[in-house]
Amino acid sequence: MKQLSQIYLVLLLFTGLQGCSTLGYYSQAISGHASLMMRSQPVKDVIRQPDTPPRLQHTLSTALAAGSFARRTLQLPVGGAFTNFVALEQPWVVVSLVAVPEFSLTPHQWCYPIVGCQAYRGYFSLKPARKEQRKFQARGYDTFIGGVTAYSTLGWFDDPLHTGFTNLPEDRMVALMFHELAHRVVYLNGDTAFNESFATAVELEGLKLWLEKQQAPGGFERALQRLEHRNRTYELVQATSEALKILYQQKDQMPREQLRQRKHELLDELARNYESLSQHYSEPGPFGHAPVQLNNANLALFQQYNQHVPAFRQLLRESGHDFNRFYESVIELAEQPQTSRQHALDALSQRFDEHL
Repeated sequence: MKQLSQIYLVLLLFTGLQGCSTLGYYSQAISGHASLMMRSQPVKDVIRQPDTPPRLQHTLSTALAAGSFARRTLQLPVGGAFTNFVALEQPWVVVSLVAVPEFSLTPHQWCYPIVGCQAYRGYFSLKPARKEQRKFQARGYDTFIGGVTAYSTLGWFDDPLHTGFTNLPEDRMVALMFHELAHRVVYLNGDTAFNESFATAVELEGLKLWLEKQQAPGGFERALQRLEHRNRTYELVQATSEALKILYQQKDQMPREQLRQRKHELLDELARNYESLSQHYSEPGPFGHAPVQLNNANLALFQQYNQHVPAFRQLLRESGHDFNRFYESVIELAEQPQTSRQHALDALSQRFDEHL
């Protein structure tokens, strides 16, 4: 009853908003999350049920252990998160829309009560996401819709486990749990790159400690390999982004068709470089299986999740791997003005060395 009470309270807060499209969006978000909560069962009950497959029983037991580890070792505010389980009808829990102007790399921001502004918008159903996508496409925006394996309600609700988690390999499931729990520590309104990079750093460093406890160092080597793939892709994306920024600065001097042609040439070159880079990977790279088609929205979304990861990993090192001290430093960083915060993150990134 606690969960439904909170959902209904948020619904009452939202009913004061104006506009059918605004109300429609919040309605699907609230009903989608409420549906998850109402269909969920306590994880311990699912484990005990005789018709639960043995693999799922084992995975759910691992998830409970990972939640306890996150609370004790990573000092994350777990609360009642991931103590319930729900089976999804599709591999994603929500889909996320990103929209970026045709000649820009700055994504559109959607702003919400309580959680502030974000560079993406989540939907529990594909149909309304595509409807919103068509509106932006009609305005000439580049767009991207992608399936999202998990999301966080930032501690407002006790987020459940679901098959989006449990269908992953166990090390990736545990890492994703740590990522989503990290969002409960700090959330900076309007700075998606800060929020996601911080959560990714906690995910990686938490996974390392978890796998050491499990005496499975090979799992962390695989995680580092995925990170290396992501970092090398990020370097490609950064180089293309810099070239695109210079190009877009000429949008008032260059004919639109010429500008558009040069844009496509740069993006096609990035796609070819990514294909060359990822062809020998043992699993899909950050953009999935090559060949890929890329646009401003793909680049903007990718950069949001990877930009400051080295900085936060370095900050944890400089905090003596004391997670409480680390979180205090992150919160202090979040309170700084944007310019000084960026300078601090850049300096931390420059000091980071994976092998030290």
